[in-house]
Amino acid sequence: MSKPAQDKQATVYDIARVAGVSASTVSRILNGSAKVAEDKRLAVEDAIRELNYRPNLMALYLKTGQSMTLGVLTQYVDSPFSNEMLRGVENALQGSKYAPLIASGHWNAEEEVERLRLLIDRRVDGIIILTGHVNQPALLEFSQQVPIVATGHNINTDRVRTFSINNRLGGYMATRYLLDLGHRQIAHIVGLPDQNDAIERQRGYRQALVSSGIEYDPELVVQGDFAEAGGFNAAKQLVASGKKFSAIFCANDQTCYGAILGLKQCGLRVPEDVSLIGFDDLPFSTFSNPPLTTVRQPIYETGIAMVNTLLGLIENTEQTIDELPELSIVVRDTTMPYVCNKD
Repeated sequence: MSKPAQDKQATVYDIARVAGVSASTVSRILNGSAKVAEDKRLAVEDAIRELNYRPNLMALYLKTGQSMTLGVLTQYVDSPFSNEMLRGVENALQGSKYAPLIASGHWNAEEEVERLRLLIDRRVDGIIILTGHVNQPALLEFSQQVPIVATGHNINTDRVRTFSINNRLGGYMATRYLLDLGHRQIAHIVGLPDQNDAIERQRGYRQALVSSGIEYDPELVVQGDFAEAGGFNAAKQLVASGKKFSAIFCANDQTCYGAILGLKQCGLRVPEDVSLIGFDDLPFSTFSNPPLTTVRQPIYETGIAMVNTLLGLIENTEQTIDELPELSIVVRDTTMPYVCNKD
């Protein structure tokens, strides 16, 4: 049998000719709609590889109502946090026949809504939302069009599944760890002011202080923005304020990276003069200078769990909720016990 011209896209009929089977048999194998004899299935798979066959996605959508794409709404594509979760999403999709279509919301609620509409207009089969400001009513409204899995919410319906971590507990754990090292004057660089993760982590910080009999001092709390520049500026602001502190709990790891540089430029050493603890355990935290002590949350694992959950919603299969690792403290080199005479 002759092969189709190399510049022509192979069709189901081309595969059938090369494999020596009917076009309907090829269709059943491609769709997985019925059992086919093993020898025919192998012949079709060989023909698919030989002809470098790629399905016509538009035709597939018209036939099945599925585009085999998942929309992924993130905030910034250059965010280390988002990239780690996207890595989990991408790895979980391998071998699933689904492909991700990524859009960014830039922490702007109106832009996020527009991006969600754009993804739905592209006929995605479902949407993954990696944090953001889109509110619960909007989430429920969009879920009437496509199933949605999101982080940062606490909603569970037959069309929406959400994943969240206990950010207040994480903030408490970070501050408690510094307290256990003997630190009493502990500063906090907060994340974005209207971001629930940042609010809850600050509440955990305050709770840990109060439970240890230490008065909460608002002058030791400085606004950041979850980014390196925010941490850099906040650390310099703390030093310039003249307030005494021996440790800082940063709202996330990126804040810590900037804070380390800011303290260094002020002539302070980490951890000899100031201990620092972050939140996330991003991959770079192992290689920062010094390597960062942090609260580890399951970023990568959450990406995998979100894909598994969304595919279950799309394909209407029985779902097993993925068990995510609990928050934990990863101790590296930015923290040390408080030394009374170091001042």
